Amino acid sequence: MSARLHTLANGVRVICDPMPGLESTALSVVIRGASRWEGADRSGWSHLIEHMVFKGAGSRSALQIVEAIEAAGGHVNAATGYERTSYQIRCLREGLELGMEIGADLVRRPTLDADDLRREIAVVGQEIAEAADTPDDRVFDLAQASAFAGQPLGRPILGSTDSIGAATVETLSAYHAALYAPDRIVVSVAGAVDEDQLLALAERHFGDARAPAETMSEPVPAAFVGGEQAETRRLEQAQLVLLLPGVSARDDDYFAIRLFAEILGGGMSSRLFQVIREDRGLAYAIDAYAETYEDTGVLGIYVGCAAADAAETARLSAEETLKLAAGPLPDELARAKAQAKAQLFMGRESPLTRAEQAAGQVLLFGHAFEPLELATAIDAVEAADLSRVGERALGSGQAAVAVLGPKRAAAALDAFRRGRAIVGA
Repeated sequence: MSARLHTLANGVRVICDPMPGLESTALSVVIRGASRWEGADRSGWSHLIEHMVFKGAGSRSALQIVEAIEAAGGHVNAATGYERTSYQIRCLREGLELGMEIGADLVRRPTLDADDLRREIAVVGQEIAEAADTPDDRVFDLAQASAFAGQPLGRPILGSTDSIGAATVETLSAYHAALYAPDRIVVSVAGAVDEDQLLALAERHFGDARAPAETMSEPVPAAFVGGEQAETRRLEQAQLVLLLPGVSARDDDYFAIRLFAEILGGGMSSRLFQVIREDRGLAYAIDAYAETYEDTGVLGIYVGCAAADAAETARLSAEETLKLAAGPLPDELARAKAQAKAQLFMGRESPLTRAEQAAGQVLLFGHAFEPLELATAIDAVEAADLSRVGERALGSGQAAVAVLGPKRAAAALDAFRRGRAIVGA
């Protein structure tokens, strides 16, 4: 059965995706709005709101929210990214009414008490400190800051202690009202769900939402600028992140760059895993990935290795990226397609994954895709498409390289730069 999309009179969109045979339901309330909509002075506010709504919403206190959900056998979670904020509730079939009520309260009616805000600013401050103390978190922030310097995509989603500390109940309430406007909300439900019941609940809990007085401006288009950052720390390992310009989630090369990343470093048969870990023993952890946003993206490589091996690891990473841009082998492309389709169809077996994916597709394209349609698009990718996305990533001459660890690991910056130039000559 296909997911069905409905739009309430106020612009809130509702997705119903029944999964016969299930006794549980996944509800995701997804907002097109997060850290990309923040100015530097409000950096981290989207994430701060996500924290604050759980301090009390509607008629329930923080404890009453989780007690009510858990007493019904469910659980609740949330996540803030660069472009979306998501509130997720898993429950049994009969818990949908309660889940919709609490989901609507979290999104529409947070208490936002001044004392709670003061305490939560301190809590998020500890989260910021924890991320800074975690090498494989910190190195990604450094790379992102280099790739999109001076832009919202280049700032940490958590913000800074100064920017979140500047929030007041009044300013955060106004920001919340604009960011969580009805036409920015998608209510997505998958699993054991009756469509008529869902639409009645959606109308009851979201149908009276009104557009705010202050509308949210669209974010400025992002631009990959590149750069290098090295941070010296007394660690046992060096952490490396290497970023190249990628494609957006709407780009025709979306599946091509995902297959490129899979062949490059997506699994144990990938080029980077075989060359750097298996053949040379230079690293335990190595991975390649494609991250896509509404208007841009990155092709990335992450490595954790000994500081003495950082330069050679960076050089080989550049070399393998350039070699793959010349074209994949037929069996490599076939394996990558099989992996992509396996992830697609295995994800279809999870109600929460289905609810989240459908919401994301509606926010990007205005509709949800049939899985067979996506599988067909994956199968249609050819070797020449991978060469094209490789050339797009490398052709600009831009890269963002971040190294964190012992001082000698900084040699990886120059090694990656030279490796790209030499092999590409």
